[in-house]
Amino acid sequence: MANTSVQRATAIGATTILNWALLAALTQLAGPVPPFLLTALAFAIAFACFAVWLGIRGESLLAPLHQPPRVWLMGVAGLFGYHALYFVAQQNAPPANAGLISYLWPLLIVIFVALLPGERLRAIHVIGGLLGFAGAALLVGGDASRGGSALGYGAAFACAFVWSGYSVLSRAAKGVPTATVGGFCLATAVLALICHLLFEPTRLPQGIGWLGVIGLGLGPVGSAFFTWDVGVKHGDLRLLGLLAYFTPLLSTLVLIATGYAQPTPLLALAALLITAGMLVGSGRLSRRA
Repeated sequence: MANTSVQRATAIGATTILNWALLAALTQLAGPVPPFLLTALAFAIAFACFAVWLGIRGESLLAPLHQPPRVWLMGVAGLFGYHALYFVAQQNAPPANAGLISYLWPLLIVIFVALLPGERLRAIHVIGGLLGFAGAALLVGGDASRGGSALGYGAAFACAFVWSGYSVLSRAAKGVPTATVGGFCLATAVLALICHLLFEPTRLPQGIGWLGVIGLGLGPVGSAFFTWDVGVKHGDLRLLGLLAYFTPLLSTLVLIATGYAQPTPLLALAALLITAGMLVGSGRLSRRA
């Protein structure tokens, strides 16, 4: 029964990968909305949906929010910190290069899991992680000679450490209900709005752009964090970290399907590396049928 519970939680967490694959396309659909404003709008929608969901279930909105300060620090730092750093990286370094560095987080998850009680890092996890990272590098890597500031590259590295650290620490905080993520979304929306008012001009979405914002709030910036929380706390965290390598691949396929990108031979090679990394790292290739 326990094994079935872990498999179910892993399956729920894996849906997050599909959700995050829509992030780039929905961001393009939202249009030229300032990043902190876009973050505030998306997370506000996510919190509103969470509140409605609790209301339908007849559950208290405030009860899950009674958590120790360290839990709030971890949650808000993970959601807001990652997105804030990601936007800084994208604005101060070539986007492809910044994306490559920030996508170190799945590999870091596989390595950091070894620090958790009762866990150990095996050679297949390292090999699988490296294969997957090689595929991700081919997919999102750019020309290193295009330059960028130390601030941009430093923020990109910080992105990887923030999200991998948040995911692993969430695993250690299994007792915190997933519903608490709704409070993290509200706090993130408020902080993003403050940053928007301090640092950005106001430019609201226009026309169909609102569909992109609503889509972000419902999916990649909304339900994705709840499903990821379930997965990292109760599922197979190493497998989820390796599956996360599918995010840049699936995101590119969505961009191709929506006309924002063109298919290339590099995509096929990246797909092979990512798939091999997932299979090797999860140990499935070494298991008997």
